[in-house]
Amino acid sequence: MTTFLKKKILPHYHAIIRRKSSPYHQVTKKIEVEAEGLSALNVDELWALHKEGMAKYRKLLNQPSEQREKSEKAGPNSSLFDVKVALAERILENCHFCERRCYKNRKIGELGTCGVGAKSFYASEFLHLGEEPELVPSHTIFFSGCNFSCCYCQNWDIATAPRLGKVVVPKDMARLIHVRHREGSKNVNFVGGNPDPHLLTILKIINEVKIGVPMIWNSNMYSSRETMSLLEGVIDLYLADFRYGNDQCAKTYSKVSNYFEVVSRNFKLAHDQADVILRHLVLPGHLECCTKPIMEWMAQNIPGVYFNLMFQYYPCYRASSYPEINRRLTLEERRRALELATETGIKTE
Repeated sequence: MTTFLKKKILPHYHAIIRRKSSPYHQVTKKIEVEAEGLSALNVDELWALHKEGMAKYRKLLNQPSEQREKSEKAGPNSSLFDVKVALAERILENCHFCERRCYKNRKIGELGTCGVGAKSFYASEFLHLGEEPELVPSHTIFFSGCNFSCCYCQNWDIATAPRLGKVVVPKDMARLIHVRHREGSKNVNFVGGNPDPHLLTILKIINEVKIGVPMIWNSNMYSSRETMSLLEGVIDLYLADFRYGNDQCAKTYSKVSNYFEVVSRNFKLAHDQADVILRHLVLPGHLECCTKPIMEWMAQNIPGVYFNLMFQYYPCYRASSYPEINRRLTLEERRRALELATETGIKTE
C-alpha cells in the first residue's frame, strides 16, 4: 500500500474526529421540509422537495461551524434526511441504485442484477485495523452482494452470496455502531460486496444513529446519479475504487459497461460533496492501459486528492481463467507504477 497525498488531507473528516465539526448526516437531519406527508407525494414531488432541502443544506454548510452547530433541529415536520429515505424507498421499486439500472421491483421480492432483494444481509461487522492509517480503527460493515462480477474478487465469498450472514435490522445495527464507537471506532465504514444495492437500508441505519461519527462509503463508484444525489449530505468520506482506465478492461474483468464515464463522473461528484480517498489496485500487465490513464485523469480533474496506490493484487476466485492476470505484480511493475505517479505530478510526502 503506497499513499500519495498533500499535507492538508481529509479536512472535513479530521474536523469531525477533533469534534470541531459535525458529520453531514447530523446537518441534514436538522433541515425541515414543508410537506404534509412524504408517502402521499409522487417521485417528482419528492425530488423537488429534495432539491429545495439540498439548497438549504448547502447554504447552512457555508455558514461558520459555530453558527451551524447552533441551528435548530428539525421539529415535528419531516427532515431532509427523511426525504432521502423516502426517495430510496421509491428507487427500490424500480431499482437504479447503480448504473446497471436493472429496474427490478426489489420491494416485492424481485432480485436485482446484483442478486439483492428487499432485505439486506451483512456477512460481518468489526473494528477493522487494515484500512488507511487515518481511518483505523474503522467500524467496517460487510454487506452481502455486489453489482460487479470481478473475476479476481478477493471478497468473492461475500460478493457472490447476497443472502450470506444476517438480515440487517437498522435499529439493531445503529446500536452496534454506538457500541463500536465506545470501543474506539473512528468511523462507520459501509462496504461489501458493495454498499450501493443497500442504500435504503444504510440510510435507515444512519437515521437511527445519534452520535457524531463520520460515515464512509466504501464503493466501486458505479453508483447512479440518483444515488450520488442521495449520498450528498450523508457521507463524509468516499473510500472509493478506480479500477480501470478504459471500458474494455472493465467489461472483460468485471462485466460492466460504460465504466470510465460513470466512475469518473462519480469521482467528480464525490469530490464536490465530501472528502475522498481514491484507491487504485494495480493489475498485472495493466499499467499503461489502466494505471496511467487513471493517474492522468486524477491529476487533471481532482488534483491533490488522497491517492492510495495498492500493490496487494493476487490471483484468486476465477483469475485463473484469464492467464494475463493470473500472477502477482513484478518488482518492475511496482517500480513503473511509482514512476507513473511522478510523471503525472502525484508526489509523496
